[in-house]
Amino acid sequence: MRKVLLGAAGLLGFLVVWQLIPTLGLISAQYLPYVTDVVARLLEEFRDLAFWRRLGLTMTSWAIGLGVATLGAVALGTVVGLVPFLRRATHTMVEFLRPIPSVALIPLAVLMFGLQMRAALVIIVYAAFWQVFVQVIYGVADVDTVARDTARSFGLTRREHLTYLVLPTLLPYLMTGLRLAAAVALILAITAEMVIGNPGLGRMIELSRSAGDAVGLYALVVVTGLLGLLVNLVFRFIERRSLAWHQSVRAEEAL
Repeated sequence: MRKVLLGAAGLLGFLVVWQLIPTLGLISAQYLPYVTDVVARLLEEFRDLAFWRRLGLTMTSWAIGLGVATLGAVALGTVVGLVPFLRRATHTMVEFLRPIPSVALIPLAVLMFGLQMRAALVIIVYAAFWQVFVQVIYGVADVDTVARDTARSFGLTRREHLTYLVLPTLLPYLMTGLRLAAAVALILAITAEMVIGNPGLGRMIELSRSAGDAVGLYALVVVTGLLGLLVNLVFRFIERRSLAWHQSVRAEEAL
């Protein structure tokens, strides 16, 4: 309850400062609208069915991209992580490909798929893939040596080795990668819509900018922030539930 109250107090303070800045004339309301105007526009958008359709399109591309990236990263990362030779052979390639900005691939995606959702999915999958892939490799490779030797001495089968040894070690890394990938996928879903022009929240933001509608622009930016917060809270909840047995979550709850 204390955390909730502190968070609410911090949010209230932020909104008060935002309202005071244009009121005192520090920044013109043309560039930084009043909070009350932005909230009023938000309420209007929430009553508009077209807004929810565009929001649904954004979240659809986010979910598909995140799902494809996660499945591919878990499958490939597990194989690479279990084979030391593959880890060494792919290390340089991974370190070369991972830092490439996903936005830089938008022209290539448009050239391949045109102005369609598939072009946006290429960007989302590429950005989210590395977040999960690297965590899976580290998780699979982090199996305790003593536990591995014990499992070998007890004659565990490959399936039992994966179930009782690799999976419990991998799961904390995987959940961290998923949480990071979910946030990155949301960012790229909106960015791709802004640049490519696919219908969605990103397209609405770009249209508000080009029309000089500052109030609508800030309202949509607030929506994207709320989406990011909601995604993070959902994945944090899933992480805490799935890792209730893990020492990191138990120590956090104890604090």
